[in-house]
Amino acid sequence: MPSENEIQAAVPSPEIQVFEQHAHPSRIGEELRALLALAIPVVLSELGWMTMTIVDLIMVGRLGPASIGAVGLGNAIYYAPSLFGMGLLLGLDTLVSQSWGAGRFDDCHRSLAQGIYIAAAFTPLLMVAMLFAARLFTGHGVDPTVATLSRSYVGLLNWGTSPLLVYGGFRRYLQGVGRVRPVSFALISANLVNLAGNWIFIYGHFGMPALGVRGSAISTVFSRIYMAAVLVYAAWIHESDRGHALFRHWPGPDWTRLRALLRLGLPAASQVVLEVAAFGAATVMASHLTPIALATHEIVLSCAAYTYMVPLGISAAAAVAVGHAIGAGNRARARRAGLLSIALGAGFMALMAVLFLVIPQPIVQIWTRDAHVVALGAHILAIVAGFQIFDGIQTVSTGALRGLGETRFPMLMNFVGYWVLGLPLGGLLCFEAKWGLSGLWTGLTLSLIVIAVWLCLRWLRDSRALLAAVDAPA
Repeated sequence: MPSENEIQAAVPSPEIQVFEQHAHPSRIGEELRALLALAIPVVLSELGWMTMTIVDLIMVGRLGPASIGAVGLGNAIYYAPSLFGMGLLLGLDTLVSQSWGAGRFDDCHRSLAQGIYIAAAFTPLLMVAMLFAARLFTGHGVDPTVATLSRSYVGLLNWGTSPLLVYGGFRRYLQGVGRVRPVSFALISANLVNLAGNWIFIYGHFGMPALGVRGSAISTVFSRIYMAAVLVYAAWIHESDRGHALFRHWPGPDWTRLRALLRLGLPAASQVVLEVAAFGAATVMASHLTPIALATHEIVLSCAAYTYMVPLGISAAAAVAVGHAIGAGNRARARRAGLLSIALGAGFMALMAVLFLVIPQPIVQIWTRDAHVVALGAHILAIVAGFQIFDGIQTVSTGALRGLGETRFPMLMNFVGYWVLGLPLGGLLCFEAKWGLSGLWTGLTLSLIVIAVWLCLRWLRDSRALLAAVDAPA
């Protein structure tokens, strides 16, 4: 079964082509420029996706801590199942891109159709799972106001599941055939649609009633319908340009191809959910504290998630850079690429740590002016600053290891770090030791330190073994 690195490396994206143009530089400066040329577009894409969630929290911020907490908790409940559904479609990266590279254009169309069948089959299951999760995680111990608002939010947001998966399927298809501009346009313009929708539905403009938290969910649903429509239209234009109607010859189910897509998608989806669910579980734990603490947790989590997008993009660049160097037989360059990527990720996160320490209150005030939330948020951001560098190291190390074909060890370390160490320790400090929100984030910080140390050590060991293999006599 292909590894996640093999899936990603199969996609002939423009970013990879940029890196290939710089595939043989010997100087560090040239290698850094090549790495940045690959990483920056990926980083911008990740930041654009994250912006939609942050805008939702900012727009409901004027409604008070309970609304902030409800939207944050609702997104945490919705996020993991929806990402699992999106992850199931990752197999399209491999099948579509390989078919396109071989000139089998009709095969691309057939793979897209199977991806949409998977999306259609799993959408009802995911929607039921989300409704069940909303009831489960807003039950006993959660503030009644937050619980009621969260259930209402998830119930409405759930209607955006189908267009979200359709968007995911068509995005993978368009990327596979080299049409990436429509994907960027859809994501950037959807942020504007979401912003306008929040303004209309949350506060009541243009004759609409003020729906509060429910208005934010409705705006997100419309944004996802819009994104799906843009990409379907882009695919229709693409197929028309090659003289093939997108829907007139829509393929029926191909069970062999469906199984191939699921064999590729299920492991990728499971790995994504494992890490995301850890922070979702932390949000559920925070929901058993006061509305002030939950609102603070959501704001701080948004800050940490936003900075995380940058090393996440560098991680993808590291995987490609290391993988291409290994494929070219240049093991020394593979080691340099990994070390340079880790240094770049750690350096950026060091700057973010300083930012969190120096101006924590203005950062929290982007979301709310509530004095209690601002004061607690400044304290928690100081804890978050302590793991920023380690978060960058563990994220980029994972990508570098993936470039070597090693994916099981990072998965194991994430499971042990979050689920065996971080969350249990955070829960004990939060509830038993009465540290509150500080205890929860202390547990997460310690888990990230452990994960970063082990992954970085593993990278140093494996990459050193590469050089040793070069130096060994035949």
